[in-house]
Amino acid sequence: MTETYFISGIDTDAGKSYCAGWWARELMAQGKTVVTQKFIQTGNREFSEDIEVHRKIMGTGMLPEDLDHTTAPVIFSYPCSPQLAARIDNCEIPLDAIDNATRRLAARYDMVLIEGAGGLMVPIADDFFTIDYVASRNLPLVLVTHGGLGSINHAVLSLEAIKQRSIPLPYLLYNTHFDTDPTIAADTRAFLTRYLHRHFPSTRILDVPTLTPPESPQ
Repeated sequence: MTETYFISGIDTDAGKSYCAGWWARELMAQGKTVVTQKFIQTGNREFSEDIEVHRKIMGTGMLPEDLDHTTAPVIFSYPCSPQLAARIDNCEIPLDAIDNATRRLAARYDMVLIEGAGGLMVPIADDFFTIDYVASRNLPLVLVTHGGLGSINHAVLSLEAIKQRSIPLPYLLYNTHFDTDPTIAADTRAFLTRYLHRHFPSTRILDVPTLTPPESPQ
């Protein structure tokens, strides 16, 4: 049976695209067929730049499902939150199109990794957030975090929201790209380990290494 995961981050610049591509590549190395999907892409017109980042790291080149927009069924032109981008483009956000695309991908691959847009509380509508989409579709969540200054606050707020909604959290991806201060990074990594042990004992932390050019999308 296909496994589908939703990948979100503690903030907009946590490195979701980079981590999604890295994790997809790791899973492919284990012999699984893996595809990534972009939940809602903003700031683009024809194709998703985040999907392009995934494929570069995965080393697959663009897939047929990328070319027919199955992996990025909703694209808005302005680089902002989905609800604002939809208003600027004068259209609705077709969540059914995203659901249908996910089902088509799940019929073809062992694993589907859906990268979100921004963090968990990014609004899709005034009273419907990204985390509500995840909960309503019963999707297990993978949270991207890092060791930069202030990340503990963002991480704990995200984790509290996840726990409140009883969303499964099988993995936390720790993006080492932001470990510029060794003291802060080591403390953050240790704190998250302790926090998860108390509140999410079944969650695994996966350390995502920094890739070097030309692999790195940074």
